[in-house]
Amino acid sequence: MDRPPLPPFDRASALTKVQAAEDAWNTRDPGRVALAYTEDTVWRNRDVFLTGRAEVVAFLTAKWERELDYALRKNLWAFDGNRIAVRFQYESRDAGGQWYRSYGNELWEFDEHGLMARREASINDVPITEAERRILGPRPEHERGLDLPLR
Repeated sequence: MDRPPLPPFDRASALTKVQAAEDAWNTRDPGRVALAYTEDTVWRNRDVFLTGRAEVVAFLTAKWERELDYALRKNLWAFDGNRIAVRFQYESRDAGGQWYRSYGNELWEFDEHGLMARREASINDVPITEAERRILGPRPEHERGLDLPLR
């Protein structure tokens, strides 16, 4: 089954793909998110290596049990053919109430059906106070396409 937009990507289709990923991840629904990946997808997320949708679902389930009130923003960095590079920031808190802003970069590679076959993510976490939060739930329509501040 195709998951448009399909590669090769132009700027408009790459932006659409990035926003669709952001929207899906902000649902915090592992089953829904995993449908964007091939059955045999391979991931590196920080120091964790995964293969296949079932491992993705298990990983995301544990992630969102640990990273509470998760809210994400993604921005297109670059694209070429069937690949997209993204930078992102998300905020979440742990069970003890400590807030974090996580900064990262992702490299995505898609198959001909528009499913992500490969995802590599490098992520760093910075403790923040609740007062420093600026990512409050899914991105409102009027903020779509805006760049992410560095800090």
